[in-house]
Amino acid sequence: MVAVSSRVQAFAAGGFCVVVALASALAVDSRLDRHWILRGLTLGLALCCAALLATAQQRRLRRIIVAVGLAMFGVVFPVTTTTWASPPEIDFALQVATDAQNAAEKAAASAASPDDVKAAAAARGGAVGSPEIPPRGADRFPLIVRADPSRGRPWACLSFVGLEAKVRPC
Repeated sequence: MVAVSSRVQAFAAGGFCVVVALASALAVDSRLDRHWILRGLTLGLALCCAALLATAQQRRLRRIIVAVGLAMFGVVFPVTTTTWASPPEIDFALQVATDAQNAAEKAAASAASPDDVKAAAAARGGAVGSPEIPPRGADRFPLIVRADPSRGRPWACLSFVGLEAKVRPC
């Protein structure tokens, strides 16, 4: 068996963490809030663990702690934030956003209106607004979009700047 230096291990681990962080960030729809701050912090912590690995301390406990830190900050956190980024209510809001954008483009409008969003939500069987939170007349953004009109939760907030949609949990 060939022994690999700790510096090579650290470089490989750091590179792997960067690849996982980039892949998980790009796997999420661009209209969603991607939690860039959280993603950056976890990548930073993973790279710190890789740097600790490069110091080549011989204590077994320290190497175990570094390995667990690399696994958590380099793989588990980026993958779980990607998985949690698109629950069903967010997927519904993304579909409504696409439909509203298409309606605005078809009408040759420079921006999607709240009426476009209301019509798109209704066409997909959903609704805008919530019984618990007043929808502010549903005449300005952000709008609360619900996949099931009979339930107050879960919901997502949808806003447009021109034809650019942004979807986030409320």
